[in-house]
Amino acid sequence: MVSIGDEGALDTELKPSVSEIWLDRDLSWLDFNRRVLAEALDDRTPLLECAKFLALFTANLDEFFMKRMAALRRSLIADSAQLRRNINDRLLPMLHTQAEYFRHRLVPELAQHGIHLRYWDDLTQAQKDEANSLFDLQVSAAVTPLVIHAAENFPFLSNLSTSLVFSLEDPATAEHMFGRVKVPTGLLQWVQLHCDTAPGHFLFVRLHEIIRANLDKLYRGMTLDKISLVRLTRDAEINSSDERELSLREQVRHAIRKRRFQPVVRLELAKGCDPAVEELLRQHFRLQPEDVYEASDELDYTSLFEIASLNVSGLRDTPWIPVIPPALQDRHHDIFSVIRSGDVIVHHPYESFDASVEHFIEAAANDSQTVALKMTVYRVGDDTPFVNSLIKAAEAGKQVACVIELHARFDEERNLHWAAELEKAGAHVDFGVRGLKIHAKTALVVRKEPDGLRAYVHIGTGNYHVRTARLYSDIGLLTCDPKLTYDVVWLFHYLTGRSDSPHCNSLLVAPATMRPRFLELIRREIEAKRLGRPARIIAKMNQLEDPDIIEALCEASRTGVSIDLIVRGFCCLKPGVPGSTDNIRVRSIIGRFLEHSRIFYFGAGATNPLDGEFYIGSADWMFRNLSRRIEVATPVVATCLKQRLWEILDVCLQDRRQAWTLSNDGNYSRLDATDPGAGDSLGSHRELMELASRELQ
Repeated sequence: MVSIGDEGALDTELKPSVSEIWLDRDLSWLDFNRRVLAEALDDRTPLLECAKFLALFTANLDEFFMKRMAALRRSLIADSAQLRRNINDRLLPMLHTQAEYFRHRLVPELAQHGIHLRYWDDLTQAQKDEANSLFDLQVSAAVTPLVIHAAENFPFLSNLSTSLVFSLEDPATAEHMFGRVKVPTGLLQWVQLHCDTAPGHFLFVRLHEIIRANLDKLYRGMTLDKISLVRLTRDAEINSSDERELSLREQVRHAIRKRRFQPVVRLELAKGCDPAVEELLRQHFRLQPEDVYEASDELDYTSLFEIASLNVSGLRDTPWIPVIPPALQDRHHDIFSVIRSGDVIVHHPYESFDASVEHFIEAAANDSQTVALKMTVYRVGDDTPFVNSLIKAAEAGKQVACVIELHARFDEERNLHWAAELEKAGAHVDFGVRGLKIHAKTALVVRKEPDGLRAYVHIGTGNYHVRTARLYSDIGLLTCDPKLTYDVVWLFHYLTGRSDSPHCNSLLVAPATMRPRFLELIRREIEAKRLGRPARIIAKMNQLEDPDIIEALCEASRTGVSIDLIVRGFCCLKPGVPGSTDNIRVRSIIGRFLEHSRIFYFGAGATNPLDGEFYIGSADWMFRNLSRRIEVATPVVATCLKQRLWEILDVCLQDRRQAWTLSNDGNYSRLDATDPGAGDSLGSHRELMELASRELQ
């Protein structure tokens, strides 16, 4: 059976032709996170970036437990228990490696550069006095001392919260109980101290250690003993099927409230935890032994994001300022005239998101000739300029429509907020097609021009989110090609109206036409190979899991089609299996930026690769993307833009600095840039930064 998906189990058994090369998605995802951890362990990674990757490893793992392990605990699949054991077998060595690196390499090396991460017992008395004073003045009011009575209501422990739990006794009555103090999440988890610190040095102590040292102030007259540090993780998935009578907004609001009280799926304990505390929590949250993890060092490495943000010269990646795309350099030309002169590809974060996509929407909002402005929204940040532009356009009397995905996990509240703000300004807000998530990245501008109405569109691979646009590698197309703009117009009609399917001829739209068209393109490569013509497929994406696509790729490989897959995250296809996937190669790029762009290339029997077909879009080759979401992929037809995409793919395929390759035994190996014949490999991200800089010269 296919592994259970994020939004339910697939309703299909794997065919024999696929099962022999299938890799479990959860185990493959753990391998992806192992590659993230490897970035921290790499001597070539700047020291504070190492701290960032340690934090990312834990943040990724938190989400894995909230979504995947929670789903496996709910699953009725017969082998789910064995899969959970396999996951733990693979995960525990990684957790040990993370702890060993933190204690024995990162902390000492940071100290050599004047950044000291200290335990309470390593502080001088003056430093302890400073920390105790900080507790009295800045921490005490933010904590809530609680008592746990076995016979009374158990206090609520929130998701991903860290708490101190300890034995508590009243000397006057000899009554025994437990105490609990949550470590406040709204405060910095690493507290900087200044006493006995050399000039130019930083000294930090953990917030929970300061609280621990001052617990007696919160329980005066009581006896405290056996203090334990614990952290728990809750299921993030909410089933709202029993709330159909509510409006969609009320369903989402109710789901947000329910999520706080979802079952606990993981209990983490600091080393030396009191067995009585462990038993208390296990029994209350109905956890099995395999749900409990003892940390050998830090309990929550995500706090290292605070340390990673320190601005210390030489310990972080060289700052990168995205360049303005060459086509948009001349600010005397309005962006619409630039797009009329030819399609524009923008590649973030190498090229500026602000000067391209944000500028496109802002210019439309300010333009007196704009009559309509429409966007799809999956995730936006609180600092988004896009909603402000839409509000401004609506207030100016332009027709504004925004299709918002309310079920974007962990962003529901933000999306509800912006939906309300848009409606206040008179914008039309819609939530798309019932039962399908809106994951497409599209924006439509309609203008009055001398020869009539003209539409302009942006179609991208990433969200309209200004912060992630600086961290995620994504691609967008700005065009006024009537073939594409016609399809985007009808896509929005479909999303805001109630037609049974989008009327699109050039765009690939999931779930209607995207999978069928990709399968058709793969079959075309098979036919080209059989006819003795060049046949090649290159696909770059975040994840690969769709059984139909994988089966088609296997058939293409058996026919002799050359296939390169650049898959950042989990990949369920095992390459290089004799007689099945001999002609398939899989690699993963991990590094400074998150590889998020989706690019699909099909050779189309042509000798010149630029005569092949190129697509960019919002969807990975996953069952959920192709079957349960509204996704959009667009062809890229201009030769100069195809050249840009080919260049990006080639850089990724030549990378021997950031690339890992997947072998036919299911294991990933890091390529070595020092191998003879490897050439001058800078790594994809540095190479693309240099290419972007050279474009301006």
